[in-house]
Amino acid sequence: MAQAQSLQKSLQKGGLLDISSIGRQEAAEAAQALGMTLFFVDCDRARSCSAVLRAIAKAVDFPEYFGSNLDALSDCLCDTLQDQKVGMVLWLHKLHSGDPALAADAAAIESVCADTVEFAADNGRYFAYAIEHAGKHPDPEPGVAPTPYAGNREHE
Repeated sequence: MAQAQSLQKSLQKGGLLDISSIGRQEAAEAAQALGMTLFFVDCDRARSCSAVLRAIAKAVDFPEYFGSNLDALSDCLCDTLQDQKVGMVLWLHKLHSGDPALAADAAAIESVCADTVEFAADNGRYFAYAIEHAGKHPDPEPGVAPTPYAGNREHE
């Protein structure tokens, strides 16, 4: 019970969550208890900044006109936050920040999240985020086609 209360306080404080001792389910339960919404973003197959942004846009249900750049990410996160009664949690699952193609972009996305925390505080909302860093994508196997981003593979 004390851990749940501690997690709730962390969510209300906002900012980057220390996920070394909590799981997504615990965070979801704590967020729900506070009236916050948790958005889970599967970034595992994203190999570029635009792919990560598309994954976020899909999970958070951004509008069709989402611009797929960091400014648009900031605007849409703030708009979505304003639509929440209490606040929100953004959980980035398996962000491959160890990939050379994503390292700088992952840091920039984290910076947008940090700015959103300030926006939330200024507007009477809570915003917390979690980033599960996954390191580098594995190198492709010779002769094996990569899994398409949408996750659909034709049956072989």
